[in-house]
Amino acid sequence: MTLMIDEDSRKGGQFACQCCDSTADRTWAFIHDENGAVAVYFASCYHHDGVHEAWIDAILGTWGEGRTDDHITFGCRVGPVQGQTTPAATLVDGGSAAPDDPMFGQKLSRADGLAHPRIAEFWKIVDTILEKDDLVRGHLYGA
Repeated sequence: MTLMIDEDSRKGGQFACQCCDSTADRTWAFIHDENGAVAVYFASCYHHDGVHEAWIDAILGTWGEGRTDDHITFGCRVGPVQGQTTPAATLVDGGSAAPDDPMFGQKLSRADGLAHPRIAEFWKIVDTILEKDDLVRGHLYGA
């Protein structure tokens, strides 16, 4: 499965961090495979005391048909991890900062996400974001 970010759907902006009131950046877009949209993601890039981290939620499911009954939301944090020289991704509760909205479907806890049969798809989406989203890649890797 080859994944691409739909650049025509990309949006973004800045917001105030709830914990420290610093400025953070957010980007979101659809992820497509050769058959169309497979997910939408929201990536929030924070600067906490010089630590660069991104929190990513990805909603997998059917898009463009007005359906949300098959939507599931995974989440991860990407950033410094003790013992690592480069940022690492850690699964977290999906959509924990997102509003209750049918678009998010079932927000998976970390435990449920680790056991979910679509976890490998989620990690492919995260890899695509880290490789192809300029804002997220630049924030985490400086490139």
